[in-house]
Amino acid sequence: MQEQLITSRVKGHHLSDIERGSINELHRRGFSDRQIAMQIGVCPQTINNELHRGEIDQVKRVNGQLQYYREYDPYAASARYQRCRAKCHRPRKITQAADFIAYFIERFKHDHWSPDAVVGRAKRQHLYRSDEMVCTATLYNYIDAQLLEIRNINLLEKTRRRTGHKHLAKHKRLIGRSIDERPKRADSRREFGHFEIDTVVGKRNGRENVILTLNERKSRCEFMRLIDSKDADSVNYALKEITAEYGDIIKTVTADNGTEFTNLKSVLTDVYYAHPYRSCDRATNETHNRMIRRDIPKGRSLDALAPDDILRVEDHLNHLPRRILNYKTPAEVFRSELKRVRRRLSN
Repeated sequence: MQEQLITSRVKGHHLSDIERGSINELHRRGFSDRQIAMQIGVCPQTINNELHRGEIDQVKRVNGQLQYYREYDPYAASARYQRCRAKCHRPRKITQAADFIAYFIERFKHDHWSPDAVVGRAKRQHLYRSDEMVCTATLYNYIDAQLLEIRNINLLEKTRRRTGHKHLAKHKRLIGRSIDERPKRADSRREFGHFEIDTVVGKRNGRENVILTLNERKSRCEFMRLIDSKDADSVNYALKEITAEYGDIIKTVTADNGTEFTNLKSVLTDVYYAHPYRSCDRATNETHNRMIRRDIPKGRSLDALAPDDILRVEDHLNHLPRRILNYKTPAEVFRSELKRVRRRLSN
């Protein structure tokens, strides 16, 4: 009965150097290809291919005569395998797509477009042929491999993503109608006119300006206003300016349970409040707040900013192509939906 030299192996894996050494030993001892295959745990054809791959020319002198023969060498087989593996992948398109790479770097540096936004917008506007550009995954692979001057640390989200579970704290305090009572049509984002509201602070001393943000859920369009302080009167004053122009399209507004939102009912009709300590209830707000931090980092005093500075940040965010919008910008979608809704209201 033959001794099993090698334990069971995972199906589909390539031969290792240790297994090549075992093949060499069994082959020298006169085992057939089928017997070696049973010992290693592979099919006989794999052994046959391996023995041919590792054959090298040998010479020896017998009775004064030179004899030439071929013999399996595991080191030669491993070296040939490594050479073949190095050639088996698709060659990089980084040289062929040099113009597109330059376009991506320019958009990333000056407009803060994400890699996916650059790829999607270039396809939508037919800026490059398919053989002149790379896909989103390949672009990220180039960044991971440090082939570009853009690094992972420059990306907005990649280094901030965490794995693991979050345990949400239970809290009973709600200052108004719960988000659970909000119409279901607002959840799907298919209907235009549902908003989320939040504030962005600079220094946490409570005695300086803050930014009020109002996001439309379907188009992801954002309104930003610089207000005097984080209180209900300042919030309502800024909201009156926005509702004077867009009040006819605002159907619902979802806020958190901050004290600055306690009196929204005096300006808005349908106001709902997220569950305490659950930022995912206002996902659009949270995503845009992180994007705002790229231009206005935490800890920076907002007293040094003018309303025009805030409007420039708003304009920048509303003109970023989004994959979720089929690479249209929030401003484009908002204008289209606004025109459609107002045309219907006028009839």
